[in-house]
Amino acid sequence: MFELKNVNFKNIVQYPSFKIPSALTTFICGESGKGKSTLLKLLNGVISPTSGEIFYLGKSLEEYDPILLRREVLLVSQSVFLFDMSVKENFNEFYSYRNADVLDEDKIRRFLEICAINLPLDSKCHVLSGGERQRVFIAINLSFMPNVLMMDEPTSALDDKNAYVLIENVKAYCKQNGITLLVVSHDAAIAEKFADNKIIL
Repeated sequence: MFELKNVNFKNIVQYPSFKIPSALTTFICGESGKGKSTLLKLLNGVISPTSGEIFYLGKSLEEYDPILLRREVLLVSQSVFLFDMSVKENFNEFYSYRNADVLDEDKIRRFLEICAINLPLDSKCHVLSGGERQRVFIAINLSFMPNVLMMDEPTSALDDKNAYVLIENVKAYCKQNGITLLVVSHDAAIAEKFADNKIIL
């Protein structure tokens, strides 16, 4: 799915040359400050390498339209953004920005279930806990069915039980639908249990 060749970012992070396989779950692990979150931003073109090359599906990232690339290679960052609306209204609002048909309520509930959260669709997002907001945000992004879903510390606000259910469900859904899943995580136990492939920086 991806190949990196001698990628350097602002002479702060130097990445080894490596490949990321398609349709599998790859965990990106390592100590803080090793460039894990930066790597995800490089892979979907939010930032550009200072030197070296990144290839997506055999083509240099520079050949892709950045907006289309970010829709195919979707990054769920650590900073959750939700509107001060209900859960359903947030789904609808995000879909409106894509000029896409909104999901019916059953499909919204299905994606929430995959992301280990069961809430009334009229629940106001601004009063949810950090972990609930995180899971709603992941559910919205997963529902877009990207080619690649990248999650940066998706379990940081979750207890162990919900963290395991979330990763297990999202991995299973991605595998079933041919979505390549990339996860940055400090949780060694989760990485050991769910990674098909690991990159240690």
